[in-house]
Amino acid sequence: MIERVKIMETRQKERKSNYELMREQMQERFLQYDQEHMVEKFHLKKDEAFLYLTFVGRMYRISRATGRTEWSEDGFETCRAAEYNEAMSIFDVLCESREGCRLSGRFCSLNQLRGTVQSANPGQGIFLREIAGLDGRTEAFCRACESLGGQKGKVGDVSYCLWPFDFLPMILQFWNSDDEFPASLKVMWDENVLDYVHYETTFFIVSHVLKRIMEIMEQE
Repeated sequence: MIERVKIMETRQKERKSNYELMREQMQERFLQYDQEHMVEKFHLKKDEAFLYLTFVGRMYRISRATGRTEWSEDGFETCRAAEYNEAMSIFDVLCESREGCRLSGRFCSLNQLRGTVQSANPGQGIFLREIAGLDGRTEAFCRACESLGGQKGKVGDVSYCLWPFDFLPMILQFWNSDDEFPASLKVMWDENVLDYVHYETTFFIVSHVLKRIMEIMEQE
């Protein structure tokens, strides 16, 4: 019986995806960092068991004992585990952000950030499915952005400044398709975004922002 249990546990571990394994590794790494410093640095709410922060319009909590990250929309009467993009974005900003990070107040695209490789359109092709799902749905797209606290801009068919984290803004600019051009999405970040998260993490954040927008649109 004991051997059977061990075999089942081994098979469960083998079935875990690389994403799940990486998330668990980050949970363990989180425990090595100074949590009180995180609280002070980002003005987080806390209690003895959890740290709390808002990410893309939802409240999350991180277990101070295990690093498990979960979200809730009812004050944690019920909760769900954070998926890879959510958890990695939260861990990156809390654990890896630079000391003294602060916003510049100036926005630019990723290819204009200092210290990055110049390219015409970084991440081109990553969000094609999401772009197709947003195309031609201007009003619903706008309502979803506004439900996330977005501030409307003037460039594109849809343009909003959103705050994935309370302390880190981004700008989404979207153009619907027409007879000549396909639908397109432009994302702009504060010039100092890499003081807060790694370059790759900006794509995790955008992916989750788009996912949340589409979820809200589908709920209408």
